[in-house]
Amino acid sequence: MEIMFAIVALAIIIFSVLTVTTRKILRAATYLLFTLFATAAIYFMMDYEFLGGVQIAVYAGGIVVLFVFSILLTSKPGENSEKLASRRRGAGLIAAVATAAVAGWALVSRCCSFLGAKPEMEFYTMKQLGTDMLSTSRGGYMLPFEAISVLLLACIIGGVVVARRR
Repeated sequence: MEIMFAIVALAIIIFSVLTVTTRKILRAATYLLFTLFATAAIYFMMDYEFLGGVQIAVYAGGIVVLFVFSILLTSKPGENSEKLASRRRGAGLIAAVATAAVAGWALVSRCCSFLGAKPEMEFYTMKQLGTDMLSTSRGGYMLPFEAISVLLLACIIGGVVVARRR
C-alpha cells in the first residue's frame, strides 16, 4: 500500500510541476486532468469512494472541461504563451522556497515521531467529513465553497465577454 501511495504521490508532484511549467495551454489542462485523477486515486486508497467519485465527476470531468472550453473560446489552441520577463523573479523564488519549507515542516512535524509524541489521529467517516466540510459553524467550509463557485461563474462570464470581442 505504501508503494502505491508513493507512486501516486510522485505522479501528483510530477504532473503538478508540468502543469505550471509547460508553455502550451492545452497541455497544461491535460496535466491538470492527470493531477486530479491521481488525487482521486488517493481518495480511493483511503476508502473514500464517494469523495473519489466526486473528484472525478466534478473536478476531472467538469472543471477541466470548463477550462478547455474557456481556452478554446479565448485563444488559439496551438499557440505558445510568451515567456514571462519579470524583475520580481527573485521574490517569487524566495516565496516559493519559504512556502515549501513551511509545508515540509508541517508534514514532518505531523508524521514523524522523532520530533516528539505524535498526536492522536481521528478516523473520519464520509458522513462526518461531509458534515464538517459543508457546515456553516466555526471550522466549516461552506462560505469558501460558495465564494469559489461565484469566482468560477465570474471566470465563465469573463471568458464569454473576451471571446465576443474577437
